[in-house]
Amino acid sequence: MATAQQKISVEIVQDSDAENPRKWDNLATMVCAHRRYDLGDESGTREALDLIYENLTDEQLDQIDFDASHVPDIEKALQLTGKAIILPLYLYDHSGITMKTTQFACRWDSGQVGFIFVSKAKVRSEMSWKRLTAERIERVHAMLVGEVTVYDQYLTGDVWGFRVTEDDEETDSCWGFYGSDPLSNGILDHLSSQAKQLVESGNFQRVC
Repeated sequence: MATAQQKISVEIVQDSDAENPRKWDNLATMVCAHRRYDLGDESGTREALDLIYENLTDEQLDQIDFDASHVPDIEKALQLTGKAIILPLYLYDHSGITMKTTQFACRWDSGQVGFIFVSKAKVRSEMSWKRLTAERIERVHAMLVGEVTVYDQYLTGDVWGFRVTEDDEETDSCWGFYGSDPLSNGILDHLSSQAKQLVESGNFQRVC
């Protein structure tokens, strides 16, 4: 006689309709420009320009020959304000796209596509910090890298869901888990104890 566990099967399924994480309430803002891809945050350029115009004079902008439509100029001006924490964004475009905050080894199909930033004022407010020490800035860097990692998972299709079937009938499902490892992407928290045991022991099917 089959046990209850044997009657249950779990599929880890690629999510073909994943939500763009840049629609979430993120700490940071992405500013990107690419002739073929719509990347980053819709409000990114406007938010960066607002911070620039609040903190730099026209004379300062003239000195750097500022072009508000040119993303590298926006990044340079934002750095000049001293009011933001910024990391570059690099895109590798070859049979799909992938993004990170450090350069790719292959320079032929990759390059800087923009930057991600957060104002220091927002960090102080969100984190309840009065001072931004070097250690705290490193923590913010890690947060920005984390946001880029999640966005890259979206760009590369590394978003998943699960289906639980019992006696050939689907009994449970959930979607929108970023990252391919079901042991760490949050899927386990949504499974029944029997289904969880199957996944933890590797007894599941991955469907792409």
